[in-house]
Amino acid sequence: MSLAATGRGAQDGQRLRTMFTAARSADWAEFLADCGKFEQELAKEIRIAKFTLAELEEEEQSLERLRRWHRDLTARDVFGAPEAVTAGERLKDCTAACEDYAERVFAALHRTPVSEEGTGT
Repeated sequence: MSLAATGRGAQDGQRLRTMFTAARSADWAEFLADCGKFEQELAKEIRIAKFTLAELEEEEQSLERLRRWHRDLTARDVFGAPEAVTAGERLKDCTAACEDYAERVFAALHRTPVSEEGTGT
C-alpha cells in the first residue's frame, strides 16, 4: 500500500516530510533504547554467570524481536531518519553481544566436571 499526497501550498510537502521523519526518529529512539536494554541484560547474565540454554534461547528470541522491529522500521522510514544508520550499527552490536554470550553458554556447558578428589579427571 502506498500513499501519494500533495499539499495545498508549496511548503506543505516539506512540512509533511518533516513530520513523518520526526515520527520515524521517535520510533528509532525507542528501538535504540531497547538495544541498550538488551545489551544490559546480556551483561547482567554474564556478570552473574547465568549460562544456561534456557537463558540463551530467551536472549536469542529477544534479538530476533529486535531484528524484526528493525526490518519493519526500515520499511516505514522512507525519508531516511538520521537515527537509522546508528540503529543498524546497534543491531550489529547486539548480534555480536548475543554471539559472545552464546559462546560463553556453550563453553560453560561443555566444561568437564571436577571429580570429588579434585583432580579434574
